[in-house]
Amino acid sequence: MRYTGPKVRLSRRAGMPLTRKAVRYFERRPYPPGQHGRTTSRRTAGDYSLRRLEKQKLRWYYDVSEKQMRRYWDLALRRPGRSGAELVAILESRLASLVLRAGLAPSIYAARQYVTHGHITVDGRKVDIPSYLVKPGQTIAVRQKSRAMQPFVAAAEGLYADEVTAPYLNVDLKDLTFTLLTRPERQQIPLLVDEQLVVEHYSR
Repeated sequence: MRYTGPKVRLSRRAGMPLTRKAVRYFERRPYPPGQHGRTTSRRTAGDYSLRRLEKQKLRWYYDVSEKQMRRYWDLALRRPGRSGAELVAILESRLASLVLRAGLAPSIYAARQYVTHGHITVDGRKVDIPSYLVKPGQTIAVRQKSRAMQPFVAAAEGLYADEVTAPYLNVDLKDLTFTLLTRPERQQIPLLVDEQLVVEHYSR
């Protein structure tokens, strides 16, 4: 089941800011949420808890359900590379993930909403499935009739863009379009998660 509560609370549980908005809140309250958050030590957690938390970080960062994570894990196992790196590459190739990475949305939650509401096209055709796996060479754009909306006007001004464009994307923010040039590689993805612990969690 996908989490629908306060997003900053998730960041505090994860021990890292999961969204741009969470950064300033996390700096004020870097400890876990709840009555005993201030006295909770992540260092004393057992091996299982550490591996599970790392898996949860990955889930929360990409806003996917446990069922979806299991499906992506099974897909990663069938690929020839390292399972952890393959899992991250699959998650990064999701349409909602790339809409965020390209700077068209302020958060993964907004990116997901833009896709499900039909504002995004792939190769000129509307795609409203956030989990759609984009292939290299495909071009993603904001639909023409959606471009006057305030969030996309802000995106075109670069308000949501990262300082450095991901090397696997060719982004034209003014035109609200981007192309996936190559398959994302793990070392190119700015993600503070130890995927090896995720592998150990699912392999236990």
